[in-house]
Amino acid sequence: MNAVNLLEFDQDGLAAFCEQLGEKRFRATQLFRWIHHRGESDFTRMSDLAKSLREKLAGKAAVNAPPIVSEQASADGTIKWLFDVGGGNAVETVFIPEDDRGTLCISSQAGCAVGCRFCSTGHQGFSRNLTTGEIVAQLWHAEHHLRRRLGLAEGERAVTNVVMMGMGEPLQNYAALVPALRVMLDDHGYGLSRRRVTVSTSGVVPMIDRLRDDCPVALAVSLHAPGDALRDDLVPLNRKYPIAELLAACNRYLDAAPRDFITFEYCMLDGVNDTPDHARQLVELVHDKVSCKFNLIPFNPFPESGLKRSPRERVTAFARILQDAGVVTTVRKTRGDDIDAACGQLAGEVQDRTRVKERISTRAPIRIHRPSAAQDRRGPHQPKTRQETKA
Repeated sequence: MNAVNLLEFDQDGLAAFCEQLGEKRFRATQLFRWIHHRGESDFTRMSDLAKSLREKLAGKAAVNAPPIVSEQASADGTIKWLFDVGGGNAVETVFIPEDDRGTLCISSQAGCAVGCRFCSTGHQGFSRNLTTGEIVAQLWHAEHHLRRRLGLAEGERAVTNVVMMGMGEPLQNYAALVPALRVMLDDHGYGLSRRRVTVSTSGVVPMIDRLRDDCPVALAVSLHAPGDALRDDLVPLNRKYPIAELLAACNRYLDAAPRDFITFEYCMLDGVNDTPDHARQLVELVHDKVSCKFNLIPFNPFPESGLKRSPRERVTAFARILQDAGVVTTVRKTRGDDIDAACGQLAGEVQDRTRVKERISTRAPIRIHRPSAAQDRRGPHQPKTRQETKA
């Protein structure tokens, strides 16, 4: 009989498991705290559990994280782990340290079936969803490994923020995602604020509505284009859930969201979606329609994409057009690119079941528009640009 992996359970699930063993609910809370607060996997060291319960657990349960294939450290302090999830698949997890926070980027699938043009994971195809335990294990390992490495005192956290922005589309693995989020939020688990846990989605509209009802956390939406024609090409899911439907779902989500805005992620692609006209179209798209902020992401090139990173000065000019129109806009600082840990670079190892390479080979090339030097120089502080932005 295979042992049950207790990382698969949120606290309610663990209570139900303990009841099957003839134990009361408070025993599940004790056990949950040992696993997640203290990072303990050896039942014999869980000193305040009844000896009879420890004996039952030893025969029927375990705390198992996937094996670590590799760990890489960037010059900027970013750490990337590769977890072996079996069947020839491996997923990547990234820790990004900053002065005021420690952010963990977690994967939800082995591969991704959405197939965004600019994403290295999507070019590897899709193998399977991760289980709740495989999602939680990434946080479990990172938090307790880093506590030991950094010599943190009891009660100090290494991971203060979690972003579901690793490999995969989280909302296409909804059944495993929600219990994992509940473990992260549980005061007996990791005690993270809903504002500090972010789910990033390419726009699975029905699941955005379900997440609002079941477990509302911060929401980030991969937008990447101001109109349907271009977004259809960059984010194929847009053909099923076009921008108007997506923005309506975002507004519904705000009714329950822990923050009063949605973050729109926008990967800056040279000559594809980065012109002043694109910026002004974005202003028109969101102005007085949805409370939001934009996070402009410098593209991290990989050979199969056929795409290039927008020049820094064009990203800056793009941001200023949005800012001058009153749209809160930031430019993401690239971290960990020397170990392929930056946004869009996570690839791991995927045994593709979707024949993605065949599908990619039939794609039409993206129309590249190269702005002239004059267009690049025409900044938002010039009168014409201001007038056009207001229009």
